[in-house]
Amino acid sequence: MRSTFKVLFYLKRDKQKSNGMIPLYCRITVDGQEARFGMKTDVNPKYWDVETGKATGRTADASKTNALVDSTKAAIYKVYRELQEHDSYVTAEKIKNVFLGIEAKKQTLLELFDCHNNERKELIGINFSKSTYQKYFITRKLVADFILYKYNLHDISIKEVNHQFISDFEAYLLSRHNYSRNNVTTLLKKFRHIIEVALNKEWIFRNPFKDYRMQWQKVDRGYLTQSELEAIIDFQFEEERMEKVRDIFIFCAFTGLAYTDVKHLTNNNIQSSIEGSLWIRGNRKKTGTEYNIPILNIPKMILEKYKGKTKGELLLPVYVNTHYNVLLKKMAQMCGISKNISSHLARHTFATLTLTKGVSIESVSKMLGHTNIKTTQIYARITDNKISNEMNILAGKLKGIETKYAANY
Repeated sequence: MRSTFKVLFYLKRDKQKSNGMIPLYCRITVDGQEARFGMKTDVNPKYWDVETGKATGRTADASKTNALVDSTKAAIYKVYRELQEHDSYVTAEKIKNVFLGIEAKKQTLLELFDCHNNERKELIGINFSKSTYQKYFITRKLVADFILYKYNLHDISIKEVNHQFISDFEAYLLSRHNYSRNNVTTLLKKFRHIIEVALNKEWIFRNPFKDYRMQWQKVDRGYLTQSELEAIIDFQFEEERMEKVRDIFIFCAFTGLAYTDVKHLTNNNIQSSIEGSLWIRGNRKKTGTEYNIPILNIPKMILEKYKGKTKGELLLPVYVNTHYNVLLKKMAQMCGISKNISSHLARHTFATLTLTKGVSIESVSKMLGHTNIKTTQIYARITDNKISNEMNILAGKLKGIETKYAANY
């Protein structure tokens, strides 16, 4: 659909000078939006035809004015045609700026990243998590590295980001950095958000991610079996720090709390139900989603163990995540467990353990604070124990048929 475009010349009568002359102005209109600028010449209103937008008479001044009007109009039409051919959108203001030689400041990709990230940094702990900020920070660095690698530039205009740019960036992450498919998709989602910010600011008018497919690779999330959990519980650690690490991991494995949520756990999160049982209630730091978890005996004992032994209002002695993960790997080695244990593995273990023991997926989803039950379904793996338990239940229900078959056999 072609835009409506008009160029009009008029006298700005509210600016009439003491000698009776009035400044001549030009008005550009595109789709109802206007941009105006002065022609830097004055006209006697007696010799101005409003309908034609030109000076009347055969004087030298009239000829000079009309020549200026004609040349300006032709130049503006030329700018309009060129912008239509080469730009994604045309506005009256853009036509005016190009005609007058006003170079609009180019909005660049990395500047937008920096602006976004600096704003989000101020919101850490308010409505933005540090881990999410770090993902945007890493994405920005990788985009900058890619621009330098691909184009030998330190930044590019936001308008230069197209489908090919995204595709090349994805290939760069997979080949040069050897990221997994899911890590690449996570980074691309952060990049897509930055592009959406540019759209909202009207720096661009087409979303290069619109038809771009980002793929998730289905993975089997690790977890610990009941026997492996028992091995960790039974192990006698000589170092106090290893004992603390074990207790925090086991606490998460029996509550499903993520690292950041257990780290910030306080008495405000421990509440009694109408029946008198204790629950952990709160909102996930990552998503803000509510979670409600009945406290089993093992988590109760761990809370009691560290009562009055932690700093401030915090209930548990949780180490910094990077240090915690290092110690978890040491713990696994000491307990004879070959699996790659991390802080999040405890949450996976809780999900798998509860589902295997017959807790409904709806209840598990609520306890984990998932916003979508599809996320919980990732953990609903079919284990040998689950199959065995369910078949034993079925066998009990088939006793009558088995008895009849045995009598006739």
